[in-house]
Amino acid sequence: MRPLGENNNETNSPENLKSSEASSQEFPKLALQTHEPTAFGHGWISGLISAVLGIAALGTVLCFHFPGLTVAEIRSHYPVEIIRGLLHLAMVTSFFMATLSICLRHNKVLGLVGICTTLAAALLGGSTVEIGGDIQNTWLGLDWVVLDLMLYSAVYIPLERLFALHPEQPTFRYEWATDLSYFFLNSLLVQIVGLLTMKPAMMLFDWARIPAIVNSLSGLPIIIQAILCILTADLTQYWVHRAFHQIPLLWRFHAIHHSTEVMDWLAGSRLHFADAVITRSLTYVPLFLLGFSEKAIAVYVVVVVIQATFIHANVRWQFPILQRWVATPCFHHWHHAAEREAIDKNFAVHSPIWDWLFGTYYMPGRWPYRYGLCGPCDVPSGWLPQFLYPFLALMKPRRGNRGNE
Repeated sequence: MRPLGENNNETNSPENLKSSEASSQEFPKLALQTHEPTAFGHGWISGLISAVLGIAALGTVLCFHFPGLTVAEIRSHYPVEIIRGLLHLAMVTSFFMATLSICLRHNKVLGLVGICTTLAAALLGGSTVEIGGDIQNTWLGLDWVVLDLMLYSAVYIPLERLFALHPEQPTFRYEWATDLSYFFLNSLLVQIVGLLTMKPAMMLFDWARIPAIVNSLSGLPIIIQAILCILTADLTQYWVHRAFHQIPLLWRFHAIHHSTEVMDWLAGSRLHFADAVITRSLTYVPLFLLGFSEKAIAVYVVVVVIQATFIHANVRWQFPILQRWVATPCFHHWHHAAEREAIDKNFAVHSPIWDWLFGTYYMPGRWPYRYGLCGPCDVPSGWLPQFLYPFLALMKPRRGNRGNE
């Protein structure tokens, strides 16, 4: 991570951020990065579509073969025949798009990924694949990976190309593979995270529930419950998040999330497993104690998934009317800014009102120039080194802080 040094003024200028030379230095060319055009008609869009559909098709076929790898709570609700039809359509589209991309582009990686994954899905049975044998749940969510990949790719890749805050930032930017690993594992382990989130609260705090409060809250209309649930969770997460910044032991885990030097929807996935479990389990405690209904909590989960991803996105929308009440990309980008005035600011995920009340609100009227950690940093690249980093860091003096020490 780049320290703030004597060349900070040059690095922080908007002109420098938008120069093609700076872009090529910040986002080194990888196998999926190219200097070829990525506009319509050059094979990049078709290659990307083929890769996403091919990977999704292969994942879907594997879910048919190994249904125990799917999320138990939603497994029985899948319209199997409709899924088979969509799988067939995805495979045909992926193969066609891959062929088109390979013909149009010199860099054929995306097309080859699409065609190889589609062929693998076809060899494993394609849309006629039979459902596997006995279901022995492994607490993994391969179907959730496929659903997340399709949904996020369909929404955020077009948005970040059409309305980009930093249009020079490529889709396959520096360290995209690391963040994709987090995205894959976070989706795959969704049932394990859910278990570790809810069970501690239910086992340790059942005695503290007050029936009168539980009955009153659970009897409110679902829309009122959902709003109160979101505000309660956001207040709790505000203080948990702030603790991760202020307590050295916790910061070692949270520094990984702040080590990203670019902002897009995929960067929001970079979160250490311990960070995610601790934050979510503590956030769930007051929701359990107060007795919000399952439907209200389900609404909260949907909102947090959508908003927590969106506020990291590389989009230029500022929402001037809403931004004082609802957390927006600009609000959260400042939380990740590598500018000293922004250190330990904007902790809320859903509403800035908590930052107003507790003195951590910061919105200077522009977007940040740089992201990441302000001081010297030894957070490594790659998922496994980052997973081990907090534990190895315990053996040596603390480094890689936000610059407030």
